[in-house]
Amino acid sequence: MDIEAAEAQLGLTFKDKTLLQRALTHRSYLNENPNHPLRDNERLEFLGDAVLDFITGEFLFHRFPEMEEGELTSLRSALVRTETLAKYAQHINLGNCIAMGKGEAVSGGRARQAILCGAFEALIGALYLDQGIDVVTQFVMPLHKPEIQEILDTQRHRDPKSLLQELAQGHYKITPTYKNISAKGPDHAKSFTIGAYLDAERYGEGSGPNKQLAAQAAAQAALERLQREMKNRGKRSASTGS
Repeated sequence: MDIEAAEAQLGLTFKDKTLLQRALTHRSYLNENPNHPLRDNERLEFLGDAVLDFITGEFLFHRFPEMEEGELTSLRSALVRTETLAKYAQHINLGNCIAMGKGEAVSGGRARQAILCGAFEALIGALYLDQGIDVVTQFVMPLHKPEIQEILDTQRHRDPKSLLQELAQGHYKITPTYKNISAKGPDHAKSFTIGAYLDAERYGEGSGPNKQLAAQAAAQAALERLQREMKNRGKRSASTGS
């Protein structure tokens, strides 16, 4: 692992280089290199998760003084969830810096969301130990700020079923309904598929390990379709008006 190259790519300089090296070491690398002197990044991942929760919560607390606690919690959750942190990792090309086993790399590990998220959290944990909370905040906020705006614009932090109901009732005077489509697999590993309907039309469907998660996924798919239709309708109206 070329630590100096990793530092240059990430725009960081560590006082203790072994912290960065450990943050970038996936457990699959140790499986293939048992004599490696350092442990994997999972303990740093644990610490980084806590640090991210704190700095994100503090920022949102000051940034949105009128926002209710429930929405603040939902917004923080959207910012520190696996998908978002993996997106940050991709933005800084963190996957290229991770030391992982050859098998993991060949199977697409450098693009796997769970690995990218874990490495980003580990990086934050290492940076916190090396240089403190202020430096971590300076590193994270340029990633957070545009993401916050995107989340608020798309309402991605809100419950999809509630948001779909608001839009459907507000624009079509229709209350969404949900119907079971299928349930597959053995009892200990079932997969449910549920459809979200506006009147008799299926607007989206989703799958999950239980009916609640499947319904949320169906609501999200229906919501995205409804938002596209509303956006296209607005474009057509603007074109006709001009």
